[in-house]
Parts: sequence; structure tokens; C-alpha cells
Amino acid sequence: MTRFRPRLAPTLFTIPVLLVCLGLGVWQLQRLEWKRGLIAEREAAVAAPPAQPPRTLAEARAMEFRPVIDDGVFLNDKEIFVGATGPRGGAGFHVLTPLREADGRVVFVNRGFIPSDRKDPSTRSAGQLTGSVHVSGLLRLPPEAKPNWFLPDNRPDLNYWFWVDIPAMAAAAHLSPADVAPFYIGADATPNPGGWPEGGVTPLALPNDHLQYAGRGDA
Repeated sequence: MTRFRPRLAPTLFTIPVLLVCLGLGVWQLQRLEWKRGLIAEREAAVAAPPAQPPRTLAEARAMEFRPVIDDGVFLNDKEIFVGATGPRGGAGFHVLTPLREADGRVVFVNRGFIPSDRKDPSTRSAGQLTGSVHVSGLLRLPPEAKPNWFLPDNRPDLNYWFWVDIPAMAAAAHLSPADVAPFYIGADATPNPGGWPEGGVTPLALPNDHLQYAGRGDA
């Protein structure tokens, strides 16, 4: 009978590989718990009762994705267009319109999606609300920098944006930075006159695939 005698070289190679795979599995399980915590926090925020918008960035950080209500006047001549894909596909824009509150502060509102052929406000004049308006939606924080290197740079000169940059958008709209809130509101799906913009475009789902990855040892 031939006895199995493991060779030194394969053994020395296999043990580190097994340790690395085990470590990756543990890391993915830790990521799973972290992601579950994020999902629970977001679900709790979305389910909270509506509140008035915060006054400071610190307050806003504690309220992201919480429902908020606000009143003011839309500055329709200062719309900002962020490239987006529509809820049912098709290229277009998210329309971010400054809302001037009674005390003079300005809050950008993502009013929702329009297809590319509706960029000209005259093609959706019914939705260009005038006078005092009531806005309800979710509080959003913009990214602190470009989300990733693959995104093109924003083009303020063309009013074509790839991510929300509130200071730059305020400058492009000729608004005083001191008057503009450091957050924005993602309007809910309440229909606008004429159907445009189409609200309720705030993404809420968070992918959570870490459990299946834990068994494979990859990310």
C-alpha cells in the first residue's frame, strides 16, 4: 500500500491560499453586517414622518433620506440639468430647480426626470410652476467630490451635469453661495401639471450580495 505523503512545496502554497480565502470570507460577512445596517438606517429614515428642512449641514447629515416638506417660489429660469436615464429607459435629464424660501434661503429641488426633447421649458410650460409652491420629498446630500473617475467633468458652460455639485451649480445659476443650502430635496412622485418633470426618482435600493460572495471569497 502506498501512503500519501504531502509534498512540501504544494503544502506551503495551499495553506496561504486557504488563509486568504478564509480572511476574504470573514471580510465579506463583516461587510454584510455593515450593509444590513445601512439598509436598516435608510428604511427607518424613509419611514420617518415629514419634517422641515434642516438649517445646517450637520443636521442634514443626520436626516438624509428623511421625508421633508418645504414652501417657496421656484426660480424656473435657473434650472440645472443632470444627465439621467428615465424610469422606463431613455436618455434625458433630472431637473434641479432652485426653490427660494420665505427667508431668502435657496434649496435645490430635484423635480424629476424629463426626456431629452423636453429640455426646452416651453415644451413643458404647464409644469413651470409660479407663485408659492409646496414641495415634499426626501432630503439628499450631494457627493463631496466626483463619485468616480469614470464620470466626465461637469459642463456648467453647457448646463450639462453628470453629478450634483451644489456650490458649482449655485455659481452657474448666479446665486450667492451663502444663500444656498448644502443639501437638496428629491421631490416625491406627486404628478406635476402636464406630466413633466416626472418626480419620485430618488434611488432607494442598496445591493446586498455579500453573503453569496462570502462563500466564494471575492468582492
